[in-house]
Amino acid sequence: MADILALVLPFFGLILIGFVVAKLKHQPAETLGWLNVFIIYVALPALFFKLVSRTPIEDLAQVDFIAADLFGTYLVFALAFLIGRYIRRNRFDECVIQGFGGAYGNIGYMGPGLGLLAFGDQAAVPVALIVCFENALHFMVAPAMMAIAGDERRPAHQLVLEVVKKVATHPFIAATALGFLVAALRLEVPVAALRLVDYLAQAAAPCALFAMGVTLALRPLKRIPVEIGYLVPIKLVVHPMLMWITLSLAGSFKPVWIQAAVLLAALPTATNVFVLGQQYGVWQERASATILITTVISVFSVSALLFAITNGLLPPDLFP
Repeated sequence: MADILALVLPFFGLILIGFVVAKLKHQPAETLGWLNVFIIYVALPALFFKLVSRTPIEDLAQVDFIAADLFGTYLVFALAFLIGRYIRRNRFDECVIQGFGGAYGNIGYMGPGLGLLAFGDQAAVPVALIVCFENALHFMVAPAMMAIAGDERRPAHQLVLEVVKKVATHPFIAATALGFLVAALRLEVPVAALRLVDYLAQAAAPCALFAMGVTLALRPLKRIPVEIGYLVPIKLVVHPMLMWITLSLAGSFKPVWIQAAVLLAALPTATNVFVLGQQYGVWQERASATILITTVISVFSVSALLFAITNGLLPPDLFP
């Protein structure tokens, strides 16, 4: 247990530090802007490039793993969406954001740092693949679903072009694609460039987690929505369980790949869910509450999951 505490305490401690500092300093949200720019456009892309470019290309071409991961995540999306639509009788656009509340984990900010701390460099490739392909699909599904709901009023061709542009130019995806190219062509990156990438990559996790804590502090919890009653267990329990089952059924993957995927599925709701709600003017306050509550509870749920994995209580493959 001491090993688990040594792992998660510094990690979640950075979120807590950001939260406390934001509460004490009372700075406006706009002051976080350049730090977020550094994280999203510089530090995390450097980390993804580093992880992917130094991996043999045969390890990167795991189409079955990617497909199984996306299938598991969107099973969870469908579950949260259908509960909101047919049990809670919410509007279609509200159910879309609820679906992301249950299925869109904080894999960008939290995934790489925690995955590498927990499982080492051997988890680098599955983490990078999950972050990039899940984010890419989320960028496609969100506007498509909102177009069905009637909240997306642009012509279809403009919508498609916007989605393609967003996917192609997203810094995480562009950096990973560049890493794929370097790995496939076996290019030698100059030592000076490698050192710069290493420095930037080392800053990614601390800066991202600190910024996440600040963001949570700037979105105070005004009320606890009813939907929290099912979104929290769906995100923190059902999602990792379904991911574990799906990957076990899908094929024979390396144990660390399955464990990394289950860990990323267990992460709390991403702050991007609030951004989506804000973009379409729907479910914003409840999205913010979902992010805050799942993040707080994940301190205990993620710690319990890591304890189960490291103590052999959770076999990497249900159907060996």
